[in-house]
Amino acid sequence: MSSKSKSSNDKNNTGRGLTFSNVDENWKLALDPENIFWSILPKNDGEFMLPADLIDLYKKEMDHLNKKMHDFRFNEPLNCVYIDPTDRCNANCPYCYIPSKIRTDGTQMTWEQLDLALSKVADHFKDVKKKPVIVYHAAEPLMVKDLLFKSIKKYHKKMLFGIQTNALLLEREDVDFIKKYRVGIGISLDAATAVDNNKSRVSRDGGGNYKKAVQAIDWFKNYPGLNVICTVTNLNVTKLSQLVKFLHKKEVPMVLLNPVRLTQKRTDKLKAEDSEYAENLIKAVNTSMELTRKTGRQIVIGNFANVLLAIISPTARRMMCDISPCGGGRTFLTVTADGAMVPCGEFIGFKEFSGGNIYKTSIETAMNSKPFKEIRARMVENIDECDVCDFRHICGSPCPAEMYGRGDINKKAVFCDFYKEIIKYAFKMIAEDNVKYLLRDDSLEQMQYEYQY
Repeated sequence: MSSKSKSSNDKNNTGRGLTFSNVDENWKLALDPENIFWSILPKNDGEFMLPADLIDLYKKEMDHLNKKMHDFRFNEPLNCVYIDPTDRCNANCPYCYIPSKIRTDGTQMTWEQLDLALSKVADHFKDVKKKPVIVYHAAEPLMVKDLLFKSIKKYHKKMLFGIQTNALLLEREDVDFIKKYRVGIGISLDAATAVDNNKSRVSRDGGGNYKKAVQAIDWFKNYPGLNVICTVTNLNVTKLSQLVKFLHKKEVPMVLLNPVRLTQKRTDKLKAEDSEYAENLIKAVNTSMELTRKTGRQIVIGNFANVLLAIISPTARRMMCDISPCGGGRTFLTVTADGAMVPCGEFIGFKEFSGGNIYKTSIETAMNSKPFKEIRARMVENIDECDVCDFRHICGSPCPAEMYGRGDINKKAVFCDFYKEIIKYAFKMIAEDNVKYLLRDDSLEQMQYEYQY
C-alpha cells in the first residue's frame, strides 16, 4: 500500500519512467504509469520539492513493482464464473446489453444442464484451495429460482455464490435461504424515488421494480452480503447523491454507480455526458464521506473504491474491468443459458466470441480458445492515446465488448474523459487523507505497507 508521500522522479530528467501532472492547485502527482508507483507532493505557490531519497526509494522498488503489475495483468487465474441460467427477463430496461428477442424468447437451463455446468466448474477448480465464485446473473436469474436454490444447497461447500436480481420475484422465505447459505445479493435500483427509478428499471407489465427492490433492501438490513447496483444514465445522473442518502438511511453498506454500457447501439441516447457524470459521481462520493463522518456508519461507492484500490493497492482491486487486459476470459467468464462460454456477459449478443459449450467441452478449452485469446490481446499498449496515458493501468480503457459493438475493439473507452476526472479526484482524496471514509473497513484492515517513505 502506498501513502501520500511515497515517491517521485521525472521521466524527462531520469529516464526512469515517472511523469508529473497536476491533481489540483494544491497537489502535484508523480507517477510511474507502468507500475503505479506514485507520490503526491504539496505545492507552494505552484512549486514543489522533489526529495532525492524519494527517487532512491523509487529506484529500489521499481523492478519489484513492475513484476507485480505484470503478474496481475497476465498471470491472475480464473476465479469467478458468471452463470446465466435463463435468457429471459421480467423487466424491459432500455439499456440492457442482452438483445430484446433473447430476453423474450430465450432458452432456460434445466436442472440437469445447470448441475452439469457446476460439476464442470468444480472439476476445473478441484486442485485450487480457494473456492471459486459463482454469480447467477444476466437476464433475471430468479425466474428459475428453484434451480438456483437447489444448486446452492448441493455445491455451497465447494463454491461461493452470488445472485444479481431486480427483486421482482424475491419473496421473504428466499431471503432466509440466501442468508442461511451466505449468498451475496445484488439488488438493482437506479434512483431513490419510484418515479425516477421506474423510468429505466421498467418491468414487463409496464411498471417498475422500485417497490420490490426497496422491500428487498429492507429485508436484507444489516446483511454484509448486500450491495445495490445502479446503472447511471442521463435519466438519473443528477440524482446520485440523493440515492446515496436514501441507501444510507436504509443501512446499505455498498452501492455501485456504474456507467451504462453502450454495447448495444440503442443505448447511445441514454449516455450521460462525461463531465456531468464525473461532477455528479464526485458529489455522491462527497455525500458518502459526509454521512460516514456524521454517523460513523459507512456507505461505500464501490466503483470509486475500486479506483482508490487501483492506486494504493493495485493488485487488490476486485473489479477486473478496470485493468488491461480486462478480466473477461481471464479471471472470469460467463456461461449462457444454452451453455455457451463467452469471455463476459457483455458478449452475449456476439456469437463469434463463444469459446465452446460447457455441456460438451471444458472450461480449459474455452480459456484456450481463439475468441478468449482475442479479448486477452486487447491491451492499452495497442490503443491510441491509452498507450501514452498516465492512467492506463488504473483505468484499463473498458470495455472491449462495448468497443467491439461500436466497430473497433482497439479504440479507447467511451467514458475516457470521465475516468480521467475520477482518477484525479481519487488522488485528491488520498492527498487529503480521506481514504478511511471511502474504503470498506475490512479492506483497510487487510492492507499492509510494502514500502513507505
